Amino acid sequence: MKYDSELVSKLNSMANQLRRDVIEMMGVGVAGHIGGSFSSAEMVAALYFHKMRYDAKNPRMAGRDRFLLSKGHVAVLQYAAMAEAGFFPKEELDHCKELGAMLQGHPDILKTPGVEAGTGSLGQGLSIGLGMALGERLNGTDSKVYVLMGDGEIAEGQIWEAAMAAANFKTTNLIGIVDNNAFQATGSIKERMDSGDLAAKWAAFGWRVIEIDGHCMDQVLDALDKADETVDQPTLILMHTVKGKGLSFAENTAAFHNGILTEETYAQALKELA
Repeated sequence: MKYDSELVSKLNSMANQLRRDVIEMMGVGVAGHIGGSFSSAEMVAALYFHKMRYDAKNPRMAGRDRFLLSKGHVAVLQYAAMAEAGFFPKEELDHCKELGAMLQGHPDILKTPGVEAGTGSLGQGLSIGLGMALGERLNGTDSKVYVLMGDGEIAEGQIWEAAMAAANFKTTNLIGIVDNNAFQATGSIKERMDSGDLAAKWAAFGWRVIEIDGHCMDQVLDALDKADETVDQPTLILMHTVKGKGLSFAENTAAFHNGILTEETYAQALKELA
């Protein structure tokens, strides 16, 4: 489906801004998860600046939609989105990962307004999201719970326990998203733990599966809208992406799963994102 060109342009611009925020947040000489942040930027932009219902000034608003970053190591991307959305001043980004700061290396519900759960121990986010989705159903709300997972992360068995349970309970308000960028920390997924046909696996577990190009905003928006229409089962958006998307030196490079920028690559990144 084709969406309004002004909306698509706005969201694409925001995705690029989030990438730039990530680079500026990291700076020079500090390890940061560029690769997985950049591959998920379009989806996170669409969720925070178009799809999700929330109040940045009242993060615990009843009936809000919830976003869970199961692959919590890319917290810098969520922090960028939350700062742009007004959950906290953008100046806080300058103190990311500092001892005692609001923005830690992984999402921390006790420190950061708008974070729904402490995540980053990989494999746990879908279980947490399932509990939240069932709770919202019991409360009689129409809230959605969005859980962003990594394609390396889903080698964790707890993901599949949650997937089986979600289908059993027909949790239509739970939307799983897999960032299928083909790389994890130490190399390609196929060389480490080949997960095979992910679309077929999730479908076999009872989920409605929607495959998209995760960098095409029209497809991202269409998938999120289709998830609203799903009946009697949870939805899995399988987005095919490029690790490090937007940076010539980082694309499809495992070294930038958690890479360090030099003065030269920092300047190059800002230039390319301009």
